[in-house]
Amino acid sequence: MKLIQTILAFLVALGALVTIHEFGHYLAARLCGVKVLRFSVGMGKVIFSRKLGKDQTEWAISMLPLGGYVKMLDMREQGDIPIPQEDLAREFCRQSVWKRIIIVAAGPVANFLLAIVLYAGLFIHGIPEPIAKIRVPSNNSVAYEAGLRHGDRILSINGLAVQSWSEVQWKLMQRALAKGAAELVVERQASGASNGKESRVVDLPLQQLSAKDLEGDFLSKLGFSLARPAAIIGEILPGGPAQLAGLQQNDRVLAVNGVAVLDGLSFTEMVSASPGTPLKLHILRNQSEFDIVATPEPESNAGTRVGRLKVKLMLAPEMTVVSAGLFDSVLKAGQKTWDTSLMSFKMIGKMLVGEISLKNVTGPLTIADYAGQTSRTGVISYLSFMALISISLGVMNLLPIPVLDGGHLLYYSLEVLTGKPVSERFGEIAQRAGLALLMAMMAVAFFNDIVRLMS
Repeated sequence: MKLIQTILAFLVALGALVTIHEFGHYLAARLCGVKVLRFSVGMGKVIFSRKLGKDQTEWAISMLPLGGYVKMLDMREQGDIPIPQEDLAREFCRQSVWKRIIIVAAGPVANFLLAIVLYAGLFIHGIPEPIAKIRVPSNNSVAYEAGLRHGDRILSINGLAVQSWSEVQWKLMQRALAKGAAELVVERQASGASNGKESRVVDLPLQQLSAKDLEGDFLSKLGFSLARPAAIIGEILPGGPAQLAGLQQNDRVLAVNGVAVLDGLSFTEMVSASPGTPLKLHILRNQSEFDIVATPEPESNAGTRVGRLKVKLMLAPEMTVVSAGLFDSVLKAGQKTWDTSLMSFKMIGKMLVGEISLKNVTGPLTIADYAGQTSRTGVISYLSFMALISISLGVMNLLPIPVLDGGHLLYYSLEVLTGKPVSERFGEIAQRAGLALLMAMMAVAFFNDIVRLMS
């Protein structure tokens, strides 16, 4: 069932995004007076079609669901079939270069507009996300030396307010790519006050991060991550080491063998690393503190011997709902789409100059995997995924590679500069080179997908 859901989620997302992309071309062609012969959802053999409208445009569903196309009246594809005199003015190549630019650019633009609509809708509805509270486990980390402390809540980065952990990751990634420092305003528990809060300004150095550091969890390289709840015991499984030791639900573990417990994740790691070894747990229960000795039961996990106390802990982070009104949602959606697009182009540029590994190139297998994961998480996650992939599709099609929209835009830009179209011979050579480059990119993407899924 999981595999079927993954395949369906992938096909629905890809089909919708490609259809929107092609509808952008179709709508622009109609507005520019170009005759559209066929609009196909899918590639290959047509399995269903219906001709509609004054021009009898064929609306078709084709056999292969991975793609789609708009076929316009184009003298280059007519062969020996003459174009009727009344349709000559509506032939694609006879349009001005600016109309051809509009028609070709409309596909990627449609993908960007779809992303804005999806993000705006999500912001209006509200997106549950972890709050921007940080976990700093090491006193020797870059984050700690810069002045960040465990439990700090980030309020703003370089003067821009942040609400969620994803906003923190995104804005710090942007600053890291720009090789600049980040000024963080954080809120923390005031010294000597029981409930008071105070704000601090922290300059986080990001210049030392290399482009390679940005490929994974770059924040962990600085020494901080998303905060987790305190180590509070939840459900206790009958007959397990925790019950035998006398632990009770809602007990808070403050220390293990004299070492302070940072949070539930830290406690879980300590227990896992101590199979069969007695642990002295310092417990807080109903305002009273005392020690309990518990011995984690050894278990085998993926060939590794680990310890288990047979309890459940709450490890999910504290959440918030990121939302806005209609106008602000559209602005936020537009900004997010713009920032994501620029980030994508920058990452591609760094791949081309060798600063970032080609391992970051992903293909349909990884996209399908994410489609399945997000569809199982919920509608909000799935729509967020679709918005991101829509942006990626728009960016990819704008790359100046012949056979892609960006390649055609490059031709037309040269035509604007020189006053004459590129020669057919040059176009043929460029098309072959572009196709070869695209196939090479797909081969790299498939290879990375297989390696990623296997690992």
